[in-house]
Amino acid sequence: MEIDEKYMRRALQLARQGGGHASPNPMVGAVVVHDGIIIGEGFHRCCGKGHAEVNAIASVCDQSLLSASTIYVTLEPCSHYGKTPPCAKLLIDRGIRRVVVGVLDPFEKVSGRGVAKLREAGIEVEVGMLETECRELNKRFFTAHTTGMPWVQLKWAQSVDGYIANEDGSVRFSTPLTLSLMYRERSMADAIVVGVGTVKIDNPSLTTRHWSGNSPLRVVLDRSLSIPDDCKLLTDGGKTLVYNEKKEDVEGSIEWAKLDTSKPESWLRDLYRRGVTSVMVEGGANVLQQLLDAGVWNEIRIETSPISLGGGIKAPQVDMKNAVSQEIDGNVIELFNYC
Repeated sequence: MEIDEKYMRRALQLARQGGGHASPNPMVGAVVVHDGIIIGEGFHRCCGKGHAEVNAIASVCDQSLLSASTIYVTLEPCSHYGKTPPCAKLLIDRGIRRVVVGVLDPFEKVSGRGVAKLREAGIEVEVGMLETECRELNKRFFTAHTTGMPWVQLKWAQSVDGYIANEDGSVRFSTPLTLSLMYRERSMADAIVVGVGTVKIDNPSLTTRHWSGNSPLRVVLDRSLSIPDDCKLLTDGGKTLVYNEKKEDVEGSIEWAKLDTSKPESWLRDLYRRGVTSVMVEGGANVLQQLLDAGVWNEIRIETSPISLGGGIKAPQVDMKNAVSQEIDGNVIELFNYC
């Protein structure tokens, strides 16, 4: 058992390297072991490319050793044909002797079928090694495929006296370092959501330009279609989805979708149907409060600066007594999980 835990921890280390690139697929790591020696490693680098098991098997120099080897995989091997062939079939074809799985895949096209195929082929399979850690690694993926809505992070920065902006517009509370960490968070999300008021005030790009990783789909909640025609989200060539109640159209990289923007569950479920498994909601205050009131969020990230505004737009009020906090560059970043 201790040996299995050792190699699964290595698989988890590998899996994390896919952060910011693998989504909407999960982060997965795999380790091939023969006679107590690691002979192959791999992780899922990018959606649409080889899965962790494929990369780990391909890295083994002497393929004849596979029939006497164990592979450790953080997530159940897939059993269906998607953008790549099923990994369960690969393990069967390569004659792997034993498979140790961290956690079963919640995706309905897999969900136990991969393990069943392996066992039907006579392969010894063990499930649940470091299950809690493996599930936490892909909390966004698990939440989406078990609830039918993306994992939701609410994020804002505020002054020490609790304001997210002054009356004239936004204020930069982040330092260069904490801003880079925020871009890292963005890279982990499939979509980033703002209200049209934020677009008018800040004219944001909503990209991961200061961090290596995928830029998320930009989503604007704009009930009455008042988004400025010359804003960056409509003119920089990036993909943007505008939820509104008047227009349904696709214009190049811009999509207009008719939907009731006052009900967060509506646009969250629509995003899931579009393949989005996680969203970061950046504001403004009304949009953030709307999700808080509806109770459709999973994590809150608040960055508090020592700057005092003395007035302006109030930050949403939440009870953060159980938050995990860290001081970085003079600012305090708090994370609070819904459950």
